[in-house]
Amino acid sequence: MTVTDATPETDSDTAQPPERLGWATVSTPDGPFTFLFDDDAVVYASGWTDDPDYFLSLIHRTLRPESLVKRPGGVIAQAVRDYYRGDLDAPSRIEVCQRSGPFLQAAWAALREVPAGPPVTYSELAERAGNVAAIRAAAACCAQNAAALFVPCHRVIRSNGELGGFRYGLDIKESLIDRENDL
Repeated sequence: MTVTDATPETDSDTAQPPERLGWATVSTPDGPFTFLFDDDAVVYASGWTDDPDYFLSLIHRTLRPESLVKRPGGVIAQAVRDYYRGDLDAPSRIEVCQRSGPFLQAAWAALREVPAGPPVTYSELAERAGNVAAIRAAAACCAQNAAALFVPCHRVIRSNGELGGFRYGLDIKESLIDRENDL
């Protein structure tokens, strides 16, 4: 599974959070893209902002670090650059750590399998996650996703073709969808 937990204690709130996470920011055509990551290059949170502290509230409380340290982005930064250069699968090769209930975990894993190209609907995401009736939960999966781009919630739209919401603004969501449909 590509959406993993930091510890094997998946359903436990007793797991110790990492002491610290690194952070780095990469310039992109859509603006600064910042990501938080551990020593194994696993992404905990990411998105289009230059404020690493913004992500702390997005990370599940059992995974929140005690501190953030600016570090070189290494393979993660390269994956972001590669995405913007046309390798739309590059972010999917980076491991992600998020924690929630069983359906959101399944939905995040399913979302990681949605290829670049025409977006899927929330109902299609619910079906891919194993519960065709969980359309609102599929929308919650996108809304609660802390690891934008690496868990590509921008690839999900409403059944009527409207973009729906996006934490970093509809302009960026539209830009990402257009980029993925143009290549």
